[in-house]
Amino acid sequence: MTTLIVGGGLSGLALADALHAKGRDFVLVEARARLGGRIKTDTYAGGAFDLGPAWFWPGQPRIACLIERLKLAKFDQFADGDLMYENERGHVQRGRGFSSMQGSWRLAGGLGALIDALADGLPQDRIRMGTEVTELKKTEAGIVATFRTGEFAVFDRVVLCLPPRVATNIKFLPGLPSVATRALEKTPTWMAGQAKAVAIYDTPFWRNAGLSGDAQSRFGPMVEIHDASPEHGGPYALFGFIGVPPKVRTDVQMLRQNIQVQLGRLFGSLGAKPRHLFVKDWAFDPFTATEADLAPLHAHPSYGMPRSLVGLWDEQLLFCGTEMAPLFGGYIEGALESAENALRTLDIKMGGQNSDC
Repeated sequence: MTTLIVGGGLSGLALADALHAKGRDFVLVEARARLGGRIKTDTYAGGAFDLGPAWFWPGQPRIACLIERLKLAKFDQFADGDLMYENERGHVQRGRGFSSMQGSWRLAGGLGALIDALADGLPQDRIRMGTEVTELKKTEAGIVATFRTGEFAVFDRVVLCLPPRVATNIKFLPGLPSVATRALEKTPTWMAGQAKAVAIYDTPFWRNAGLSGDAQSRFGPMVEIHDASPEHGGPYALFGFIGVPPKVRTDVQMLRQNIQVQLGRLFGSLGAKPRHLFVKDWAFDPFTATEADLAPLHAHPSYGMPRSLVGLWDEQLLFCGTEMAPLFGGYIEGALESAENALRTLDIKMGGQNSDC
């Protein structure tokens, strides 16, 4: 019995990892040329920098256990020193506000190290990148998956580890019930409308000036900034979430210039001259976001598995991903929670992989 896992983000890889540990056959396909989904870690001058999620927290047992099992290292988010605040007129104040991410953890080598470690433990012949599923058809022989290339294959079960709205791009035969399609369309993709900038420097000049690297701004383009440096050594970095709406930030060159100007306002002349500047706009990543995700989220959505998505195609078609997690939806922990729930539906016990390290 072979399970097709569509999506090579954390939930898809965690599901593949558990299936492989139980000796169950699977094929994992990922539309991108890389694994990780919304986890994206780029490197520069020996440093690793997260352009997607970067943090996890105490009280999240699955990610803690997985990191321990894979022998990876975590470290505390840097938060020592004063904060900076920028009002709606661009006037800067020192020492106002609080470090919103103090107490969180980051992963040595970035969260991409987690993706690499999971992928390295899987049989490489069961992973296909650059492979987009365009159609799923239920037949007596199983579910026929057709790929963008025109190739097709038959599987016993399919688990869609995709953002819910992105999953609606697949053609289903027979079509899903309208209530199920509406549930997918109405589920916001967490962080899909976000853009993130990471500015890299040779020295942590803000730390030397008694600053934490944390900043809040009502002027922009970044609304929230934090230290993104490795635990030890350089290069050093500041990263920020861009608050300009997606449809207003299409001029990437202008956006980059404004980011550097803002870093100069907040942290002085050295801030305006990063050695390198990464900008990743997830709103225009077609495997993450849809047109509906361009509307910004102003609060954390209420996530979990809608009833209309349970039991589809005689439970041969399952949905997975952090948006399907009832407790930790939207978080890294939620991706693992959702994979765990999918395995329960597949009647595969997790054993000691999640709760017992």
